[in-house]
Amino acid sequence: MMRWKFGAKATSLAGVSAVALLASACGSASSASSSKASSSSSGQSVHSGIPKANKNPITMEFGSSGPAETSAEKSAAAAFTKMTGISVTVIPEANLTQSLAEGFAGKNPANLFYLSPTLFEQYVTKGVLYSYGNELGNKSSFYSSLASAFTYKGNLVCDPKDGSLLSLYINTADWKAAGLSSSQYPQNWSELAADAKKLTTQGRAGLVVDPNESRLDAFFYQNGGSVLNASGSKVLINSPQNVKALTFVQSMLKAKTLVFPSQVNDADEINAFGQNQAAMVITGNWMSGEMAADYPKIRYTAHLLPAGPSGTRGTLTFTNCWGVPENNSNLGGTIEFVKYLTSPAQELRFSQAFGTIPSLQTVSAEYAKKYPQNAVVLEGLKYGHPDISIAGSTEALTSFNSALTNLATASPSSILESAQTNLQSAIAQNS
Repeated sequence: MMRWKFGAKATSLAGVSAVALLASACGSASSASSSKASSSSSGQSVHSGIPKANKNPITMEFGSSGPAETSAEKSAAAAFTKMTGISVTVIPEANLTQSLAEGFAGKNPANLFYLSPTLFEQYVTKGVLYSYGNELGNKSSFYSSLASAFTYKGNLVCDPKDGSLLSLYINTADWKAAGLSSSQYPQNWSELAADAKKLTTQGRAGLVVDPNESRLDAFFYQNGGSVLNASGSKVLINSPQNVKALTFVQSMLKAKTLVFPSQVNDADEINAFGQNQAAMVITGNWMSGEMAADYPKIRYTAHLLPAGPSGTRGTLTFTNCWGVPENNSNLGGTIEFVKYLTSPAQELRFSQAFGTIPSLQTVSAEYAKKYPQNAVVLEGLKYGHPDISIAGSTEALTSFNSALTNLATASPSSILESAQTNLQSAIAQNS
């Protein structure tokens, strides 16, 4: 089955050709829509209202996690067409980044598309995205941790389509066999380290975590640290709080109570958990679909990530938004489609079809009732932080992640100093 790889930055630019296409794409922000717009100094367009829908067909492009997601999107499109008479063509793209760059370069992008936070940062300053989030009246309905990833200059540019977040997953049988109580799961770093030690055996690690920033950055926030300042203009990754957080992770690596997937198998954290080579893992809620398909007999529970020394909770959130280009042959119809896709009923249908958490906080009670096994982790969406999304940061993040693989023996402060320099340079180059 196709696996979701949020930590791998799968939607970052695929190569030099995509970068060139993106540069060409952003050379012009002309619009084929009938909306009245003026360009602000930031490159974002300010609109006087969403135009009425016409009957021109709509094309939607997206990166699919597999057949279930593709089928769900096609079903939603068919239902919208039946309701409005507007034809929608749904196209799952193997390389959405490349397809979007080509579409913008040719001044003929799809009417609607998935847009990751990283690609959002690359396109939003160029004036090629239609900013509709503030106009639909449902901005406050979304989890702020998800909406913030697509907010620019105070405006919600595009609606988050769903959400995922990191949580702690524990093998029920392993927990019981270690003599640990089901009423006392780890609530802080000290308890996490102690429980991981008790769960570690000759053939099984207590805790397995992927060695990349899309996992380990969560520890920064738990210790009161951050990655960027509020405006996103300054990198803060080398702070004393973050050095201390990474040093804590290193201490568990040295004790061999936390290991990386490469130390137990050749796959990833979820396979390690499914093959009982890990008693606990830190990963996202996409794990539930993979476990049900590949390891249906394994019983486990989901928990909020433990707090840091000061009692601060922190986690990372992952999402895409419904991106809409300025150059759009049926802008009004596309926005109507977005409204349909982000309706409470449709977001819940998507959850049932392929395991996502609705981006609408207003349906959290209904979601928790339907999926009680995920109820506890919903709290994390209220205080979570978006994964790193800095335009042009692909090389910097690749270097950072490579350094993290050697965390057991490397200097945490040196790793973070290097990441600080490289990420700040990426911001400077794209400002």
